[in-house]
Amino acid sequence: MKAVRFHEYGDSSVLAQEEVATPQPASGQVLVKVAATSFNPADAALRSGFMREFIPVELPYTTGVDLAGTVAAVGPDVTGWAEGARVAAFLPLASGGAAAEYALAPADILAAVPDGVDLVAAAALPGTGLTAWQALFEHGGVQPGQRVLVNGAGGAVGGYAVQLAKHAGAEVTAVAGSRSLDRVRVYGADHVVDYTATPVTEAAKGPFDLVLHFARSTPEEADALARLVADSGSFVTGTTPPGTGTGRGVKVIRMAVRSDATQLTRMFDLAASGALRINVADRRPLADIADVHEEAAQGRLAGKTVLIL
Repeated sequence: MKAVRFHEYGDSSVLAQEEVATPQPASGQVLVKVAATSFNPADAALRSGFMREFIPVELPYTTGVDLAGTVAAVGPDVTGWAEGARVAAFLPLASGGAAAEYALAPADILAAVPDGVDLVAAAALPGTGLTAWQALFEHGGVQPGQRVLVNGAGGAVGGYAVQLAKHAGAEVTAVAGSRSLDRVRVYGADHVVDYTATPVTEAAKGPFDLVLHFARSTPEEADALARLVADSGSFVTGTTPPGTGTGRGVKVIRMAVRSDATQLTRMFDLAASGALRINVADRRPLADIADVHEEAAQGRLAGKTVLIL
């Protein structure tokens, strides 16, 4: 089978499409025939070696952590999955493997992709959707009627956060660039701030019960955002934390995403019902993966790029 691997850490040039043996599922594993993966910033961090002290990987490493496809075979002791089932998953970072014709996945992290959800588009949801879900519900504890600010709403994570917060009954202020404003309005944001026109701290009418920070920033910019949080509110970041203490009982959480089949299943059910839009900014063949990594490094990717097998 074909797989995109790297044998050493480096820039996008270390990625190579190679012929490798098709893996066989062991106990607790499922072999998935991959329909698509999608570019995830974690892919670039692993490839560059940036994360090697925290998540060491065995080289050569097959890249790709967002997975969508169909079950090709199940390992011993696996129940609940049959050949041909449509599935998606956020694969463990240490193993990766989605940028290949076939990938192994732990059976317990797989989510069913319902009929009515495009299987290729499904690859755009796992990592980013789970990040948004966990930020809102696990770390932020969002409740109906609360005021939520999503910074980075034009990105993949932020877009899901806007939609999920609205579905939960929150009043949502979305911060995005000018090219994303129409899209975040479609997502249901109650208020939209164009950060390219007006500083967020001037345009956003706080205080907010919960601020989600999913945009690149300096610690000083994160400090300014944290000042928009109400007393005893929460500031959840997937990027830069505040540089100083926030005080006022504000809880600051710097989060990392994990696989969760139940949460992912619930999001696919929302997508099937039309309550959650899966946004795919671009669809590319797997052969373009090195170019996609390079475009990401140059800041030229907007939204989720899906790579089709």
